[in-house]
Amino acid sequence: MIPLIILLLVGMQAPARSQRPPAAPAQPAKPAPAAPGAPTFFTSKLPLSELQNKQAVLDTTYGTIVLDLLPEASPNHVAFFITRARERAFDGTTFHRVIQNGIIQGGDPLSRDPAQAAKYGTGGLRQLRFEPNGEKHTRGAVSAVLVPGERDSAGTQFFICVSNQASLDGQYTVFARVAEGMAVAQKISTVAATGGVPAERIVIRTVSIREKPAPVPEPFSTESVSELGRSRVLVETSLGNLTLELFPDKAPNHVRQFLRLASVGAYDGTAFHRVVRGFVVQGGYMPTRTTPLDERQQGFVRKLMPEFNDTPHELGTLSMARGDDPGSADTSFFLVLDRSTSLDGKYTAFGKVVGGLDVLEKIAGVTLDGETPRTRVEVTRVTVTKN
Repeated sequence: MIPLIILLLVGMQAPARSQRPPAAPAQPAKPAPAAPGAPTFFTSKLPLSELQNKQAVLDTTYGTIVLDLLPEASPNHVAFFITRARERAFDGTTFHRVIQNGIIQGGDPLSRDPAQAAKYGTGGLRQLRFEPNGEKHTRGAVSAVLVPGERDSAGTQFFICVSNQASLDGQYTVFARVAEGMAVAQKISTVAATGGVPAERIVIRTVSIREKPAPVPEPFSTESVSELGRSRVLVETSLGNLTLELFPDKAPNHVRQFLRLASVGAYDGTAFHRVVRGFVVQGGYMPTRTTPLDERQQGFVRKLMPEFNDTPHELGTLSMARGDDPGSADTSFFLVLDRSTSLDGKYTAFGKVVGGLDVLEKIAGVTLDGETPRTRVEVTRVTVTKN
């Protein structure tokens, strides 16, 4: 029988190598026996050129996870994964084991059949030799599962690291990394589970192989200052709409980042969380968002060096919030309610309200607990238009 492996790493269990679910009966099923004599291992017949620049797209019941395959590090594992994916070997399997914010494990062909639940984790193994490489088990790493005590026992089963798992480095073959969908993997890791066994079926509906898309410029990274100046931002709130004009000639980097965040929906579902009467209303603070940012959105959150300029902080001025460090601004902004000379030259003004000053007045007049609106002032959507 396959023994139950319980190893602690980073405060959680290690990925069980062909682990039998704890709820299995007293006589657990054994993994498929190896063929008599030496096992027959998969050896790639694909040239390296057919392995390079490939991604695997996992369509799951929780969303899509896209993997960048790593043929330079693990050519045989990558060739095996591509070959099996094209044979539809992963379609209909499940993520049969989860560790909250640790790992998710799937790829067992037995997991297609709910009646085989006691055997999940024992199938699809002993097909690949170990491929050592220098890849680390950092967040997003994808590795092959092993039978305990058998270094050359990988197969279709794999696990995705939802958090860094340094103690696994060198023990398992990393053959891919998550390019998109890390939030999906993390969500899967947090489903209700008993002893790592999910209470629901988390199905990998299909796995397809595609060419890695060519990189595209970041939004608003190539426009000229004059082109940026033609942009308008519509902020739809629970109290009405605000229209913002931007000043790229005064603060081009702030304008680019603000437009970028708006265009990818980062501000949607945030709130105007702070009101100081006669001074400012503040929004854009990501912890007020109703759902977490996805990886693409999070990638655009970055610190901004100040671009102090001669724009006065007066009624309707749009300016960037920051901490004590002048270079600590990132997403949070404020709208000025009255002439505030104390802000001039100390905060980066980069736009103004050109429509909806009455809405700004409504936001400024909400009932407060200290500086916090008693009723949430929701930012439902922020969109970019051209003037």
